[in-house]
Order: sequence, then structure tokens, then C-alpha cells
Amino acid sequence: MKNTFKDEKNKNFINVKFILENQFLIFVANQRINMITQEQFDTEVKMIISNAIREDVGDGDHSSLACIPSNAKGKAKILVKDKGVIGGVNFAKKVLAYVDKNLKLDVRIEDGTEVTYGDVVMYIEGSSQSILKAERTVLNAMQRMSAIATKTRMFVNLLEGTNTKILDTRKTTPGIRVLEKWAVVIGGGENHRFALYDMIMLKDNHIDFAGGITKAIEMTKLYLRETGKDLKIMVEARNLIEVEEILKSDGIYRILIDNFDYEDTRKAVTLIGNKCLIESSGNINETTIRHYAECGVNYISCGALTHSVYNMDLSLKAVN
Repeated sequence: MKNTFKDEKNKNFINVKFILENQFLIFVANQRINMITQEQFDTEVKMIISNAIREDVGDGDHSSLACIPSNAKGKAKILVKDKGVIGGVNFAKKVLAYVDKNLKLDVRIEDGTEVTYGDVVMYIEGSSQSILKAERTVLNAMQRMSAIATKTRMFVNLLEGTNTKILDTRKTTPGIRVLEKWAVVIGGGENHRFALYDMIMLKDNHIDFAGGITKAIEMTKLYLRETGKDLKIMVEARNLIEVEEILKSDGIYRILIDNFDYEDTRKAVTLIGNKCLIESSGNINETTIRHYAECGVNYISCGALTHSVYNMDLSLKAVN
């Protein structure tokens, strides 16, 4: 289906097509998101939902059980009391179906849409007890995912007109990484590696413990040959001398230039050329991000997309 956003300034996002059943893996805007398989994505989401309901409901929602008849029917709406980019709508659908497959949903606003105070994201109709049982899990997730999508969209807009893409990191909330990385995609960003197992990333500590850059790379290549694993190799550089050393090895997918200033970033881009992809990171914010992009890097990774956001204000209200 097509999702048309309200803000005409976000032309890069107008009529972006989402393949909803595979949204996390494919964001059809001339790019493919390769992170984890659909099967693993489904498994991660199911675990999050079951654990969240277990944690919140326990042996029963006794407030609802005490005063609402089991056969009572009701209707509620998810109300926006903030501004930003909505996220978590499709996750909410999964939560509500898990709690009660007979709940009826009337979704008015889809993931990725810009919203403002007073907008109604969806109506939910069915068992009053079921609606209340799902309420907190739905709202917690949507508020968090909307905050991440909103921040990501801001950074994407700041990069408009450059060839640089914004990436997330592994600096996510334990247990719900898949939701937070999903929210980055909803906001128009791209996913970095999902975890420690889907890419080799030789950072400063790996290099120091291994005895140097070249030794770390050689040992990594040997490990991949011996284990038969097909993993891309990314190496961090702390200065231009380390960039030059990394370039002496072939088979490097991406170089991470960490905490470089603008001048050294431009020098690194010139040194690396087309030999591999280039990623900048380290204390990059909304004030500096475009300057780094204009240095010519392919990617900028930003942990703040997921670790420094303020939840969107959403509420669930009964409809008479």
C-alpha cells in the first residue's frame, strides 16, 4: 500500500511504498534493508510481545476483572498529544491480535506519517477487558518507536541533498532492539548490523587486544575461512595513520572513522576513495551532521537515534 505523509517538505518520503508484511526488511525507497531474516524478525517480535504481556498482566488484570463484566464490549481510540512521526502502528496490531484476535481495528494513520496534537491513530473495538489488557504494552511501544522515528526523520531531513545515509547502532534498550531498529526504518534511516553475529566490526578494543590493526584483520580473515562464515569486515580507524594501515589489507567492506574533525574526515575520504565504504561516528549531532556529510562519507552512525529520545505523548481513551 502507499503511505502519503502530511508534510509537503518531506518530499523524499511522499508516496513511499511499504511492504507491510515485510516492512522491517524492505523499505522500498530505492534501498533494501538487510538486517535479519523475516523469520528471525517474527520470532523477536513474538518474544517481545509475550514477555511484555507476561510482565504487565501476570495472573490477571484484576482492576478490569473486578469491575468490568467479561462480556462487556467497548471502543477506544489512540490519541496523539504531541507532534512528530508516528511509529509502532504495525507492532500495535500484533499486540492486539495476540491479546484478543477478535478485536476490530480501524487504523486511520499508518507508520511513518507525521502527526500532530489531536490526531487519532486508530480505533479499537471489542472486549473492554482485552482493550485494557493490551493498553500499556501498545502505548509504551508506540511512544518509544514514534520518538525514534521522529528523531530519525529529523536527521534524514538534515542530510537531504547529500549522498550520506543515517545509520543506527547497537546502543538500544536491552530486549527490544528489534522494535527500536524497526522505528529507525520507519523514520527513513537505515539499519547498521543487528548484533554481534551478523557483521565483523573491529573496533579500537579488538585492535588493541589483538595486537594491532593488521594482525586483527589477518586473524579475522583466518577465522572466517576456518568457520566458513560469510561476514563483511568493518574496521575502525582512530586517525589517518590507521586509515592508511587498514587500506593495506584487501577485503575490507567499510572503514569507520571515529571522532575525526572535518579536516581529517575530508583527508580520510580522499585516502579511501572507492576502495571501500566510509562511515563517520562520534559526537555527531544535529548541528554537525551535515558538515560531516559534506565531507563525502557514505554513512553517519548515531547512537542518539535510539538512546537519547523523549517519548511521544500518546494515550488510549474510551469512546462512548
